Amino acid sequence: MTWMLRGLLALGGAALVVVAWPVANAALQQQKADSVLYAMRTGARPVQLDEVEAAIASLDRAVSFDPVAARRLVRSELLAGAALNPNLRVTREQRTQWLREAQGDLETALANDPARGVAWTRLAAVRQALGGPSRAVVAPLMMSLDVAPMLESLWPSRLQLFLDNWQHFTPQERDRVAAEVAMNWRKSGLRLYFAEAIRSPIDELFVRYFIRNEPGAQEELTKWLVHLKKK
Repeated sequence: MTWMLRGLLALGGAALVVVAWPVANAALQQQKADSVLYAMRTGARPVQLDEVEAAIASLDRAVSFDPVAARRLVRSELLAGAALNPNLRVTREQRTQWLREAQGDLETALANDPARGVAWTRLAAVRQALGGPSRAVVAPLMMSLDVAPMLESLWPSRLQLFLDNWQHFTPQERDRVAAEVAMNWRKSGLRLYFAEAIRSPIDELFVRYFIRNEPGAQEELTKWLVHLKKK
């Protein structure tokens, strides 16, 4: 009986190694891309094309070993960031390819793990970069609003996407967006990004409309717009 138990334990240990090895190897490969991802997220330093390509290759290996949603989302962040980085000297075709790969990762990952407000916003941005403002951008943008309505770090990019795609929202969606923007104005600690999102007179009209019922909002928005002009 003792030898049988030992044999079963040995088999169990071997099975655990077989199962755990791909996950551990994927984590190791993903870790190799961490410094590039950090630099792109924070702007702490410029990234070079060769290190970006090496980081993408590492994440390709990570996903091949362990193709879970979380690893696809990390790769999508790197691919989209590289595609939209104007300082990387790559062809338009390469940027488009990176965006398409990022879109594929996001769509696959979100199908399995939909409670990801940042990822839905990224998918909206990637779709807009590929095809311009459209109804295809609105769908993930509204999902982002559903799962993470008050995540403040998302609102600068989210507000710009709302403005860019306004003509593609339904009347009901427009009412909801206007209400959410006003609520975020009330709760926001720093409202500079409302002015930063404005890139045309039409944008300004819409932002002023969103916050039309907020006490002192028009004056504060004007203050931030003047501040930006002085910079």
